[in-house]
Amino acid sequence: MITANELRNMTVDEIERKVEALKKDLYDLRTEVKAGRIDKPHKINDARKDIARCLTVIREKENANKRPA
Repeated sequence: MITANELRNMTVDEIERKVEALKKDLYDLRTEVKAGRIDKPHKINDARKDIARCLTVIREKENANKRPA
């Protein structure tokens, strides 16, 4: 699991790459669920929350750049 503080120390490009990797992992987890091979189904929720956390930090960084100094 990734913390928001760790994400805030990363660049937007690094976070976007992390989101792509997490989305691939989520797809793989969902595929395993359909096949009935998943041992820890809570990993799906963890992946979804990590993706949301990443997107939130990206949005924070975008809004911080738009604010006047």
